[in-house]
Amino acid sequence: MKIVICSDAAQTRRLAAQVLAQQVKSKPTSVLGLATGRTMEAIYAQLAETAQQQPLDFSRVTTFNLDEYIGLTADHPQSYRYYMQTHLFQLINIPVVNTHVPDGAAVDVEAEAQSYEGRIAQAGGIDLQLLGLGENGHIGFNEPLSALNSRTHVVTLAQATLRQNAGMFNNDMEQVPARALTMGTGTILDAREALLVVTGEAKADIVARVIEGPVSALVPGSALQLHPHCLVLLDEAAASRLTQREAILWQMQHDPELRTFLSA
Repeated sequence: MKIVICSDAAQTRRLAAQVLAQQVKSKPTSVLGLATGRTMEAIYAQLAETAQQQPLDFSRVTTFNLDEYIGLTADHPQSYRYYMQTHLFQLINIPVVNTHVPDGAAVDVEAEAQSYEGRIAQAGGIDLQLLGLGENGHIGFNEPLSALNSRTHVVTLAQATLRQNAGMFNNDMEQVPARALTMGTGTILDAREALLVVTGEAKADIVARVIEGPVSALVPGSALQLHPHCLVLLDEAAASRLTQREAILWQMQHDPELRTFLSA
């Protein structure tokens, strides 16, 4: 795990978009794992702007989203398919057929979970997985106590997640779907590279547990400590509870890979 503490949220988002853009430039046939949420909106806006300003071709890129609410159709304004179409896909030259989001309206959601896992494997696996972090430590919709070796599956969302996402449903927890389809933690760890992006003081405590605490199913994001190529981008607020800040800053200053990345 390599960690970069950015001066503010804007720099964090800019660097995240830079990582995604570089992945596409270096491998035009990249398979990207994508995430949703407020932080991601700004990252995708930056990525789309980059694509307009310089040669950045998504025509051979394939994407797989982490998750989707069960019970929402693709055209529902709060579905993640709708989110991705609005915030990224319609802004870049990626063929719709190359974009994959779990089908939350599937008649048999268990079968859809297995099918989705199979489609990821058929595509050759994920080259770069973009991740956010829930306030309870979830990645994707892998809630606390989810198996760390789980594959794409159906999950019942935790109350903390329903509260966190209620803002997109008129601040009414009762409107938030109680179940979702999500890539499993094991599926996420299979990605060749992982990029975790977290901003804001509200996430500071859980960030410290994910990075510095023990690997535990109680904090699913802590499984990223086991990933061989995981880059974590934090703003100052999200990094404010870390106890190993001095060691992280030393790494930022002396690790050749990070020095090259930060000077680009």
